[in-house]
Amino acid sequence: MTHPEYPISRGKILSWTLFDFANTAFYVLILTVGYPLYFKKIVAAASDQGDALWGISFSASMLIVALISPVLGAVADYGAGKKRFLGLFTILCIGATAALFFVEQNMIAQGMVLLILANIGFEAGLVFYDAFLPEITTERTYGRVSGYGFAMGYVGSLATLMIALPLYAGGFEVENLGNVRLSFLIAAGMFFLFALPLFIAVPDRQRSASLRSDFLAIGVGRVISTFREFGRYRNVGRFLLAYFLYIDAVNTIIVFSSIFADETLRLDVEEIIIFFAIVQTSAMAGSVLFGVLADKLGHKRSLNMSLVLWLIILVIAYFIEDKTAFFGVGVLAGVALGSSQSSSRSLMSTLVPKEKKTEFFGFYSFFGKASAVIGPIVFGVVSSNVNQRAALLAVGVLLLAGMVLLRRVESR
Repeated sequence: MTHPEYPISRGKILSWTLFDFANTAFYVLILTVGYPLYFKKIVAAASDQGDALWGISFSASMLIVALISPVLGAVADYGAGKKRFLGLFTILCIGATAALFFVEQNMIAQGMVLLILANIGFEAGLVFYDAFLPEITTERTYGRVSGYGFAMGYVGSLATLMIALPLYAGGFEVENLGNVRLSFLIAAGMFFLFALPLFIAVPDRQRSASLRSDFLAIGVGRVISTFREFGRYRNVGRFLLAYFLYIDAVNTIIVFSSIFADETLRLDVEEIIIFFAIVQTSAMAGSVLFGVLADKLGHKRSLNMSLVLWLIILVIAYFIEDKTAFFGVGVLAGVALGSSQSSSRSLMSTLVPKEKKTEFFGFYSFFGKASAVIGPIVFGVVSSNVNQRAALLAVGVLLLAGMVLLRRVESR
């Protein structure tokens, strides 16, 4: 239910969704396509541990976010204000992303530290961004508005990829590295520009609250209190455990998809960008379609449908050999990605107690981020000792376990 002082408006919803448009510029160029390959091929070129260094950087950032997210949520719920924290973490992400422009060959420590800082800003900010959802719409339309946000994000990803494609046309040859680094500035600039509408047009109910000097102690205390009361919120706990497992599988598939395409299917950089463009395009349709389905059929049923689709994708990917067929998998993966993310967020919005919404979204973020520390390690170990196809099966086990636990979640 929205606050009477802040009635629902299409302008506020649009401004909120544009933040999804903004931050996916970082996601697609820094975490998925551009910087991972740049880091391995250029920054850590002199090391034979490029994959390990990348994994350590990503896991370290996710672990830090996992640990601080519940505290941040509790602080914002207490009255420090969501928007100010969202602004601080957004600035951190944008600044660190822009600084990647100056990272060159053999600057491994700098490249790792800046990635860690940027991803902390990106992921921690999502705690506060997600918590705006119950304030800009009603419970009856959580599903479709959440879907609109993810759809706008995929529009942003697609636009970013199309802008970056000419810059990567020359690959990672020495004469083209300036263009590759320029794409990092583009990611930072797009994040800054399209994040502005949220801060201008979307009100924060707690905007007048002052930040107390003992805010950390308050946050930790509220987290401890919530853990003690968790028995009262067993249904939320069951969902978060299921979410931990299935989103672990989903995140791992996404994180390793470009590596799988590069090493197993031998796609070049331009083909990988085209593949992700296909994923983002179909994800737009998936997030909107399943958002509407969630409001009509129920959030849990919609989520189950998307997870079944992920299982089908894993089976196909295990047997796939042909590049063209892999692009077809990209269509299915986009639909599944958009629907699983959107349905999870909208289902969570219906389960959490209103007086602890930001704090519980902190736990939501905690479980999602903590899983991202474990999943890539599982994939990496199996891939190194067997192969990448066997690693897909290991991810499938996590997905199935999450689906089984989700059956015990009671939804309205």
